[in-house]
Amino acid sequence: MNVKANKIDGANATIEAQITNEEVAANVDKIAKQLAKTANIPGFRKGKVPVSAVKKQYGERLVQDAEAEALREVLSAGLTEIGVANEALIGEPQISKFDKGEANIDVEVTVAIRPEIDLGDYKQLVPEFKKPKITAAAVKARIDELALAQAPFETVEEDRELVEGDTAMIDFEGFLDGVAFEGGKAEGFSLTLGSKQFIPGFEDQVIGMKKGEEKTIKVTFPENYGGKELAGKEAEFKVTVHEIQTKKKPRHDAKLAKQMLPGEEEATMDMLKEKIQQQLESEELTKLYNEELKPKMLETLVEKIDVDLPKFVVEQEMDMALNKKAQTMNEDEIKELQESAEKVQELREEFREEASRSVKATFIIDALAKAEGIEVAEQEVMQTIYFEAMQMGQDPAAVYKQYQESGYLPAIQMAMVEDKVLSKLLNDTVKEEA
Repeated sequence: MNVKANKIDGANATIEAQITNEEVAANVDKIAKQLAKTANIPGFRKGKVPVSAVKKQYGERLVQDAEAEALREVLSAGLTEIGVANEALIGEPQISKFDKGEANIDVEVTVAIRPEIDLGDYKQLVPEFKKPKITAAAVKARIDELALAQAPFETVEEDRELVEGDTAMIDFEGFLDGVAFEGGKAEGFSLTLGSKQFIPGFEDQVIGMKKGEEKTIKVTFPENYGGKELAGKEAEFKVTVHEIQTKKKPRHDAKLAKQMLPGEEEATMDMLKEKIQQQLESEELTKLYNEELKPKMLETLVEKIDVDLPKFVVEQEMDMALNKKAQTMNEDEIKELQESAEKVQELREEFREEASRSVKATFIIDALAKAEGIEVAEQEVMQTIYFEAMQMGQDPAAVYKQYQESGYLPAIQMAMVEDKVLSKLLNDTVKEEA
């Protein structure tokens, strides 16, 4: 067997070989002898089947198995020649040539190799930034917001107009061209002004009304309103205010602190402010990470770190992008592509640059995760999916099974690894605001 291997770069290699007919025949004999020990062929006792009978019974299948064995030998010899371990391969080797001649089979195999990445001093690529500064006013506003959310409603006894933030107990009935429409009537409805529960303009016109007052409000339903019979239509609502309710602004004292820090018997406002300060800092830092720093850092890492990319992985990414694009196309656009292989290829090539960047980013994140000792176990992936499903009111087990059957779990796991890696690098860099 004549084998010649060529390592194109750190991620791609080709192996060429000539497999002689004698080598295939030798493999056929070897496989037939092994099969003769276990084969069940009528007319022969098990274990006593002649090799000739096995060859006659299994014929072409033996040849196929013998050729496959020879291919494995070619792959093994080629990888040994270029010093690549089987564990370093990505995906299945691609057989780009298998030409049977009179005396030989000319073979060419393309293999993808997990690239070895020199990360260099990667921590120098992490952007410098300062922890967001949280003002005392922001802390006070959050405490007021949380306290008001828990505070009970109180009926306003004084004769005054409704203002934003009040809750009005109202009756209303809607009309189109003087005719009441279905679903446009309610009695004793609780409407918090400023909540934007109703269509634009409704709450604004309730502001200023008093208890016992009746008023006709004119509004226009949005063009994208859910009910087609109402979308874009002008309507009138007869509104009656029966009661005004409000919440008292809470006092910042130990009682409020104990209410908002259950379990802390000695809770104080200073403790509450510190807790809220930490919460706001975490929220602002997460927002800064996700909206600005992580995308910026990943872009820098991809730009500055050199990685040889396995060609077939990039091609797979391009195919996925093409399929995703096709799902958004109309029938005429799909038909146009079906009639022109050239246009399909042109469209596919548009995704090459982005596909290359995506694959490169994946390998860099994988290398960084190893360098930083970061892992995401399958159990953690499951817990994350379950938690998010429960938050959305969905069946966690059903959602997990759907992701599993669709093959999405590895992508979710990789996304979680990426998030952990980038977060750790940023956390190690963050500077306190002076």
